[in-house]
Amino acid sequence: MQRTTLEKQLNFLREIDRLKSVMRQSPLLDKSRKENSAEHSWHLAMYALVLSEYANGPVNVYRVIQMLLLHDVVEVDVGDFPIHGKVRGELQAEQEFKAAVRLFGLLPLSQRDMFLDLWQEFERAETEDAKFAKALDRFQPLLINIFTGGGTWTENGVSLEQVISRYGPVIKRGAPELWDICERWVTQHFAGRGAGKVDALPGDGI
Repeated sequence: MQRTTLEKQLNFLREIDRLKSVMRQSPLLDKSRKENSAEHSWHLAMYALVLSEYANGPVNVYRVIQMLLLHDVVEVDVGDFPIHGKVRGELQAEQEFKAAVRLFGLLPLSQRDMFLDLWQEFERAETEDAKFAKALDRFQPLLINIFTGGGTWTENGVSLEQVISRYGPVIKRGAPELWDICERWVTQHFAGRGAGKVDALPGDGI
């Protein structure tokens, strides 16, 4: 029997509940445990809501939030690919695209197409909305690593040069003012000042 629109939508929502069980390498700021991918997506949506004025160009905040809520849904099928891991490039892109087609394919056609288009727009990072969303996706884990004394950088033996090359271009392209702050944090961190000793944000806020 053919499923109704509501049945398809609820099936999708049940399926993505599994995202709460996908663990990332990044710790929570209190270092009590690792964050999961659902928490990461929610936190990025909040970053977009709060920090949209620092985008490099005009952005539609609603679309940015949509992208950030959708961008890691594929991890339900493929898990997390850490930025400092060894599996990157074409293999990752192929696996994630297959997951996107399956997961968004659970939805009614109109939502399937809209969500898949938003996911692909984020991946291509060509529009101002997607560039900003991508920048936040790099900014949040960088901030976590700084304020947990190294986080995944320490665990993976990541160097200053690797941090600059892996985070810098993406953040600078979408949110250059945020990258200015990151450069100061990163330089101070690798100079040995450690957690809690980096300079605060200007005026106690960005």
